[in-house]
Amino acid sequence: IAEAAIAAIRKAGYEAQLRAPEAREAPAKRDRDVLEVGAAALLTLPLVVPMVAGLFGIHWMLPAWAQVALATPVQFWIGGRFYVSAFKALRARAGNMDLLVALGTSAAYFMSLYLASRGEAHLYFEASAVVITLVRLGKWLEARAKRRTTEAIRALAALRPERARLLRDGAESEVALERLGVGDQVVVLPGERIPVDGEIVEGATHVDESLITGESLPVSKHAGSRVTGGSLNGEGRFVARTLAIGAETTLARIIRSVESAQAAKAPIQRLVDRVSEVFVPAIVGVALVTFVAWGLAGGDWAVATLNAVAVLVIACPCALGLATPAAIMAGTGVAARHGILIKDAEALEIAHRARIVAFDKTGTLTEGKPALTDIVAGSIDRGEALRLAAALQSGSEHPLARAVMEAARAQSLTLPAASEWRAVAGRGIEGRIDGRRLALASERWAEELGVAGREALAEKARALQSMGRTVSWLVALEPSPRALAALAFGDRVKPGARELISRLHSQGVRTVLVSGDNRGAAQSVARELGIDEVHAEVLPEDKAIVIGALRASGSPVAMVGDGINDAPALAAADIGIAMGTGTDVAMHTAGITLMRGEPGLVADALDISHRTYAKIRQNLFWAFVYNVVGVPLAALGWLNPVIAGAAMAFSSVSVVTNALLLRRWQPRR
Repeated sequence: IAEAAIAAIRKAGYEAQLRAPEAREAPAKRDRDVLEVGAAALLTLPLVVPMVAGLFGIHWMLPAWAQVALATPVQFWIGGRFYVSAFKALRARAGNMDLLVALGTSAAYFMSLYLASRGEAHLYFEASAVVITLVRLGKWLEARAKRRTTEAIRALAALRPERARLLRDGAESEVALERLGVGDQVVVLPGERIPVDGEIVEGATHVDESLITGESLPVSKHAGSRVTGGSLNGEGRFVARTLAIGAETTLARIIRSVESAQAAKAPIQRLVDRVSEVFVPAIVGVALVTFVAWGLAGGDWAVATLNAVAVLVIACPCALGLATPAAIMAGTGVAARHGILIKDAEALEIAHRARIVAFDKTGTLTEGKPALTDIVAGSIDRGEALRLAAALQSGSEHPLARAVMEAARAQSLTLPAASEWRAVAGRGIEGRIDGRRLALASERWAEELGVAGREALAEKARALQSMGRTVSWLVALEPSPRALAALAFGDRVKPGARELISRLHSQGVRTVLVSGDNRGAAQSVARELGIDEVHAEVLPEDKAIVIGALRASGSPVAMVGDGINDAPALAAADIGIAMGTGTDVAMHTAGITLMRGEPGLVADALDISHRTYAKIRQNLFWAFVYNVVGVPLAALGWLNPVIAGAAMAFSSVSVVTNALLLRRWQPRR
């Protein structure tokens, strides 16, 4: 079936091949493209200098033989692909921009060759060379952007370990991941990435699932808990029974979601190509009518030829070819200087239309790391509770321990020494401080220990948990377990997040939070920032479904995220915006990457998109105006090829000048 489809497509005049996500484009081809674009620019520059100088009253021309020597390789070596594409378009009975480029540049080139043979001074080689160089540059940039779409798939696949530690008959052996089956037991050591989706049968640990689920805090795991392939094991060794392998794992489903969303995304407006379907045959028709009408009316076929060529020269899409790339280059350049990387023209053209902006929570609107947010004092005061908790945590590298230590350092506390220190995997930590045995226990461990005195703090602890906080208990273990205080940990909102949401609301943009974190945490952040709508506890593969539902409302949707779990949603949205402080997968999938983790850059990215697209529309308008006015004048014989070439040059200069005004853009502070 695939071979038949490819044969039918090739018969229609196009190329097709089977999609291979892991395939990389040959470096030789990329090098050849760069060489051709560079050579075209070097050969065209000497032809352009006299044209630009003429605008300032400096009349100087290269000898005709030099112009022929410079323009010929551009026309037939670098521009050869336009002839091939134009031939295929004609064979398919279609018109495209390549056909217009081939006709217009050929008219300018061969007319110049004819005039050079007659000793004329005014030639038009620069017109053909400039058009080919600029269009080739645009096609190279487009191909470069397309290559990046497969990088997201490769980055996701790189999370999956190639080998696993198989436990069979009491012996461990390393095997290739492909040799595992459902029901096999695998051993995962501290710090390793988990190779399969499974269920823990032995051991306890904390697992960092932030790249998969969006959960900002390490999750406690014990016998009976599920673990997800691709997530990172913490401090404990465990044995897990394999539940899913290969294409059935959560990570594989995320990969498929990214592939599906990227494949389903429709191409953006192809305004120039759509117009060319009418414009190309119309211009060819006008040129033919001009040639025949002047030839029959006056009998001077040389004049008829000049007037027909003038029609083709002034219609040659120099300004039309410059209109979009000039604005895009200016817009992307100024955006990059301010930390906003825009992947391609598609991202620029879509972003300005976004009327709904959906956000991931962790790492996007929040810092993405736990902080000590509250201390609920019991039988001791808050300062003493922090001092004892920090002393217990002083030897630990657990994320919650770092949060406690940061809080203690901020208050410049002097910490006593801890002895008999012991970490209890998946539960907490204990030690002896000032002669007392103390523990910092998880909710689960506190229940197992039967800690007394929690009732007095329970109401406040439950309120904090309803806000998505993780609560740990400071416990005196002797003579019997007794609660001293409760410590709550959560993710802090980033500076500038409130201003971002307020700014988007002032522009009529609706804001949505789509998070894999628990409902309490998501709603707490949404209330604090003033976000309009909340979707919490959303699985990675379901985030794209939420985005699809938002798009079904008819409003273009932008998705802002930073983690692997956001990749399907970033690809499914009309435009994906990735925080550069996040994962490579998110950045490869998104159309726009913010190089700093500042939320305000989201609004700046939409703003530069709006301004750039406005320049594109202005440029296209003026490019078409030149044709609408110039073509009839050329057909009537009021424009000879010299004036037509000058008008085309002026249209190009005006389009570029208008685009360069974008360089004055500054992000809002």
